[in-house]
Amino acid sequence: MTQIYSENKKALYDYEILEKYEAGLVLIGQEVKSIRGGKMQLAGSYVIIGAGHNAAPGSSQLVGAKIPAYQPLNAPQGYNPEKIRKLLLSKKELNYLAGKVNERGFSLIPLKVYDNNGRIKLEFGLAKGKKAFNKKEKIKKRDVERDIQRQLSS
Repeated sequence: MTQIYSENKKALYDYEILEKYEAGLVLIGQEVKSIRGGKMQLAGSYVIIGAGHNAAPGSSQLVGAKIPAYQPLNAPQGYNPEKIRKLLLSKKELNYLAGKVNERGFSLIPLKVYDNNGRIKLEFGLAKGKKAFNKKEKIKKRDVERDIQRQLSS
């Protein structure tokens, strides 16, 4: 059974998710405890591939995710809750995603963090940003469907 620790609900509103991928996270012990306690925040985070942010070529990283210290008074010296965390992906996936991200308009957006057989995994999506009018259309469509359901149920 998979348990979801954190979700990025705003991502589904702001982006059209084309493909989904799973990656492992490189974490220290107290970060794992903090995530299992439900303290991780994915809002505003993104995934980079390649040599950005002092990364080694051919690597992937999670940027902007916040994992507060499990016990703030016992946190390691100089602990940064927003540090860049390495993601574990296969070379084939890295090469494919690097090519896609270089195309105009595509980004890699974290969707959720969950437990998979005792390991913490990140699900992220290859996404394309939605335009403002697309968001408004979706809201109108949802409202109309809700009104129809109310009429049918009463």
